[in-house]
Amino acid sequence: MESTIKRYDLHVHSCYSSCSNLKPKTILKIARRLELDGIAITDHNTIKGGLAVKKENKEKGFEVIVGEEISTNRGEVIGLYLNEEIEKGTDFFEAIDLIKHRGGLVVIPHPFSFGLIRKSVSSLNAVRSKIDAIECFNGRCFFPWENSKAKKLAEKFNIACTAGSDAHFWFELGNCITMFEKKFSLIEAIRKKKTFVAGTIKCAYLGRGLSLIVKVYQNFFKNGKGID
Repeated sequence: MESTIKRYDLHVHSCYSSCSNLKPKTILKIARRLELDGIAITDHNTIKGGLAVKKENKEKGFEVIVGEEISTNRGEVIGLYLNEEIEKGTDFFEAIDLIKHRGGLVVIPHPFSFGLIRKSVSSLNAVRSKIDAIECFNGRCFFPWENSKAKKLAEKFNIACTAGSDAHFWFELGNCITMFEKKFSLIEAIRKKKTFVAGTIKCAYLGRGLSLIVKVYQNFFKNGKGID
């Protein structure tokens, strides 16, 4: 029986992030094997990875979303459905305005990462009307309550929940997924608050450790040619 639910991983890094080694073809191959319906490529401070994966995608009905995880002065912000890069270090509030101005969706990723309240959390109330979703399940959170607190925050603000593996390596992709009914597009599901999430953090320690190794290799052994 054909499923009536779409399954997306909305936080994936490619080799265009200096802490990841996932090539576009590898990402698509694993996503197909996992029977995902879509992915968002959210590299650090660049949309090049998203554009590369989208160009490589030949599967009809499989959606590749061009995104970016932007480093701001108040924590990271994810923009989905971008067609223009937002510069690293952009002010938190300005980054959100730029995403909205360019027709994208604003997602606040892992707001309680490492068990600490990120600077962005204290600023969310001022921009809650501009936020489309809070990432309520991130595959690289060290402790389960980091995700549960994010979900409570989304419920408090009446904002949609999303999930993303935060994958940097093949074994992480698809570990956390955003689900919604097939009658909706992702944009509709988020705006109507019809998404639900599931996932695991079992690969968090291994993934983060390998990312550190890869980043050091990129920065020191490749003369800083890694992209971040």
